[in-house]
Amino acid sequence: MTHPVAAGEPLTLRLLSAPTFWRCEPSWSWASRPLPDHLLWCVLDGRGRLELDGEEQDLHPGICAVFAPGDAPTASHDPRRRLLVFGMHFDVEESNPERSGPERSAVERSGAERSAVEGSGVEGSGVEGSGVGGPGAGVVPAPRWGEVMDRELLGVLARTSDASYRRQDALGRRQAELCLEQLLGMIWDAVYNPGRNATDGAVDEVARLIRQDPGHDWTVGEMARRAALSRAQFTRRFVAQLGMSPAQYLIQSRIDRAHQLLTETGMTVTQTAAALGYTDVPYFSRQYKQRTGRTPSQDR
Repeated sequence: MTHPVAAGEPLTLRLLSAPTFWRCEPSWSWASRPLPDHLLWCVLDGRGRLELDGEEQDLHPGICAVFAPGDAPTASHDPRRRLLVFGMHFDVEESNPERSGPERSAVERSGAERSAVEGSGVEGSGVEGSGVGGPGAGVVPAPRWGEVMDRELLGVLARTSDASYRRQDALGRRQAELCLEQLLGMIWDAVYNPGRNATDGAVDEVARLIRQDPGHDWTVGEMARRAALSRAQFTRRFVAQLGMSPAQYLIQSRIDRAHQLLTETGMTVTQTAAALGYTDVPYFSRQYKQRTGRTPSQDR
């Protein structure tokens, strides 16, 4: 499913608060005033409940939300299974802002200690946002939350953004912003591409292995065994996820690697063909030209 708001101009994100972990107190509850900016809010541990505009969500590890300026979420938790929340406030800048320079005025920054977001589990900020229809529309999904299945990566990105930001240097801040961008992408995918399971992951892993070693003597039978599926099941799932048959995917992966070897190394056409499992160089050349529009020799 394609969502145009996520495929427009490149994002320019700016942190408005330090990335923060917060183990909520047993008596904690959250009744936010309308948020003045964007808020990333991820549950890493515990159990609870979140509500926004009549929509409710049970909270458990992996549930992540992206709130927009003006949102006023409420939440509670089980004091015996206290929430561990990670998040940060941020701004989404326009691609061609009228104001020159990335920094806002001192007046705009002066509300950094406002209490509008007290209790959110994240250090507050007070830069006025523009609403869902403004510059931040491309990062705010509907609904606002989804379940990120890769808990390990979620935790790594959270810890990396926290450690990087606290170095207090320009590169550390940039690294924290890149972690934020990755987290937003994961949440967007969780909202708009839900329901992925272990089988989906197994098929993706086979595709990754093909790209990693396209010269291997791959067969559909071996691919299916790696994914713990029958040949017919594997082929159906592979086509549904990757948009082409396993055989066509293997050919494309080999041609992609061949182009890299021909343009970036000193390997000859014959050496390249052999490295990628071709015993017939003319056949390799025909496939290469069919896929790239050029002969292998033209790319050397």
